Amino acid sequence: MSSPAGWYDDPEDQSQERYWDGSTWTDNRRPRQGPPPYQGQLGQPAAGKPQFGQPMQHGQVYGGAQPTPTQYAQPQPGQQGQPQYGQPRQPQYGQPGQPQYGQPGQPQYGQPGQPQYGQPQYPQQHGQQYPRQGFGYPGQRVATTPDGQPLSGWWRRVFARIIDGIIVGIIGLPFTGYFYWQYFQVIWDYMEDTMDAAAAGTPQSTFALPSEVYQWMIPAVLIGIAVSFVYEYFFLTRSGATPGKKAVGIAVRLRDVPGPPPGSAVAKRFSVYTGLSLLSAIPVVGALFSFLSLINYLWPLWDDKKQALHDKVADTNVVRT
Repeated sequence: MSSPAGWYDDPEDQSQERYWDGSTWTDNRRPRQGPPPYQGQLGQPAAGKPQFGQPMQHGQVYGGAQPTPTQYAQPQPGQQGQPQYGQPRQPQYGQPGQPQYGQPGQPQYGQPGQPQYGQPQYPQQHGQQYPRQGFGYPGQRVATTPDGQPLSGWWRRVFARIIDGIIVGIIGLPFTGYFYWQYFQVIWDYMEDTMDAAAAGTPQSTFALPSEVYQWMIPAVLIGIAVSFVYEYFFLTRSGATPGKKAVGIAVRLRDVPGPPPGSAVAKRFSVYTGLSLLSAIPVVGALFSFLSLINYLWPLWDDKKQALHDKVADTNVVRT
């Protein structure tokens, strides 16, 4: 295949260039535009150089001759820094296409967007990884409220309930002490009468408690419930946490609204778990309500929102602080 028209080395004079019109050599000549080509043996043309009257082969480069237009577009294999045929050109350092150090597009060490060595990442999406403290292990998946606050584990709620129960018992003792004293006195007298009857050979045929027991027990229980309600209502509506909850680092809030819960939510929570406990004392059906009360306290263990039944009624969550 013939080479395209252009200036090439004159096959008759190595110091000149001659114009090739695409099919034959013309008489147009001009001085060479570069160093002389490598010469072969004395009196012979350079290797690979076309003879006079013969066209150049497409894609060949001769000595110091100017490359053809197609040769300009095709990189030669083996040249440093030039891409091989079929491979994309690699951007050079400092040229467009490669972000330079300190320029936009490449986060710098210590700047936002690149975590620091040894520091955890804090994703803000619901249900993603959060660092845990206390119970659990680092990286454990922790359930959160819709705005991302981690929810309390079950054992923290249990410990908080035990602490609050002790505090409420001490606070209510001045109000309930007399009733409990009378209650235990009636129980003691009943046990003495039962043992005396058994010693005399006339054991009692029934083990029903005397009615005086309920006379003292019911007021004591009602007073204790009232003290417990005032205790929770006072602390939860002001800070979201009773002293027991503060001791273990948890608090109560509405699931969708941060901050202390309103009084209506506190009353709903208290009514559910206290009502189940009271209904457990009813004969015959008490066993069913005792089971429901137990399920209520265990529900956060498998609930994806970590809510007990009384939390679902009041739309609240117990969260980590």
